Amino acid sequence: MIDLNTATADELDCVPALKGHGFEIVRYREERGRFTSLRQLDEVPGLSGKTDGIADHVTIAGS
Repeated sequence: MIDLNTATADELDCVPALKGHGFEIVRYREERGRFTSLRQLDEVPGLSGKTDGIADHVTIAGS
């Protein structure tokens, strides 16, 4: 499992549903703070509606 709040862009790109979006996810996290919900991935440019089944691959520390 990869933690959305600590993973690098390269680590995030290893998740099939997130491939190519690691940089945007890290930038979102830096601009808006830590993720508190997996649903926030829909707010990352290019990911809206493309994160079905993501909970099998990523986690949010402390949740």
